[in-house]
Amino acid sequence: MELQFLGATDSVTGSKYVLDTGRSRVMVDCGLFQGFKSLRLRNWEPLPVDPASLDAVILTHAHIDHSGYVPLLVRNGFRGTVFCSMGTAQLCSILLPDSAALAEEDAAYADRKGFSRHRPALPLYTCADAARALRRLEPKPFGTQFPVTEDIDAEFHHAGHIIGAAAVTLHVAGQRIVFSGDLGRQQDIVMRPPEFIRQADCLLVESTYGNRIHPGEDPLDALAGVVGNTLGRGGSLVIPAFAVGRTQALLYCLHRLIEDKRMPDIPIYLNSPMAIDATQIFALHPDELRINRATCAAVCALPIPVQSMEQSAWLNQEHTPKVILAGSGMATGGRVVHHLASLGTDPRCTILLSGFQAPGTRGAALAGGQRELRIHGKDVAIRAAVEQIQGLSAHADANELMTWLSGFHAQPQRVFIVHGEPDASDALRQRVERGLGWQVTMPEYRKAYRLD
Repeated sequence: MELQFLGATDSVTGSKYVLDTGRSRVMVDCGLFQGFKSLRLRNWEPLPVDPASLDAVILTHAHIDHSGYVPLLVRNGFRGTVFCSMGTAQLCSILLPDSAALAEEDAAYADRKGFSRHRPALPLYTCADAARALRRLEPKPFGTQFPVTEDIDAEFHHAGHIIGAAAVTLHVAGQRIVFSGDLGRQQDIVMRPPEFIRQADCLLVESTYGNRIHPGEDPLDALAGVVGNTLGRGGSLVIPAFAVGRTQALLYCLHRLIEDKRMPDIPIYLNSPMAIDATQIFALHPDELRINRATCAAVCALPIPVQSMEQSAWLNQEHTPKVILAGSGMATGGRVVHHLASLGTDPRCTILLSGFQAPGTRGAALAGGQRELRIHGKDVAIRAAVEQIQGLSAHADANELMTWLSGFHAQPQRVFIVHGEPDASDALRQRVERGLGWQVTMPEYRKAYRLD
């Protein structure tokens, strides 16, 4: 029995692991590489495993770095079933078509600018590929063992993180192989904590924040301060927000502040069609949340949805105080860029960054103190206040990863640390070896390891 690592070995993206039992071959996670060009180019390389030889795929959750390669896998010959939770299937129905549309837009832009090696420029995959991939999804419930192939059964465990996120146990030949997926926080503001798993013969654990501890900042207090300062100036609050997870957490915080009389009941606009759809899915899964059904319904009903570009443009001309949540979370594109170009020039307003800002993005530039942004071919002077809130990460930090690992009743025979930058993965390796006494492997990209 062999386990091959086709991604997430030297970065936090591209999660793909192939288990070959000799009788069947299953891929766990099927994500795209993102970030630096050297990583993104891996998406175009042929897999060392023939997609047609795979019997099944199992997804831990819907984020594109875990699910975004499925359309390409299907286009290249995969004909099996993609098993996932119901929440993951529902979110993939939003995220995969969006990923395909972006790929088609990138190809069209390359055509216009003439910098593609192909004529016409080719997208990584198309919207038609995404539609075919979605037909392969088969949702399964949490906590119930189900057959994947003739010699592999699987079971989903709640992982927190986002709606539908799962850790996966594969049962094969009397062994338990556990994939953590992305683990959520122990004290997340809306999501339940990740479920403890008690037994594993082989374990793959993520290490996104393996070298960091989240600050103890109360996001409600931080947000209340930002809102109060902005309204005191008579301005509006613009929040670049990720559509899945972060938007819903921010809406809950705003709901709480209004309920607790810590902010006035001003208009709150949700200016992202994807976030609007994701919020509707959020409302379908109250069992995965630490808030009750009534609160969940109130949170989802809080914002005014903005569907059209005309409505979006109107928000820039309407000068009464308001809150606007708009994509994207790092201000790399989408409708929030238009708000930055307009409301960002108003010193009464505030731009609130609510998550990690990758190097090279407009969000990172603002976080680093830059006050001039290149938007739609022009240099825009940012006069609005720029604030950051730190308490809304959906990833377990180093201490929380160790808490989850301490839930195993016995030491796994093999432990692989994955899904982290090299310094984060190595920091977690040292903590596991010193704190738990476990032997750890840092897998190499594309290498296969025997699990006998």
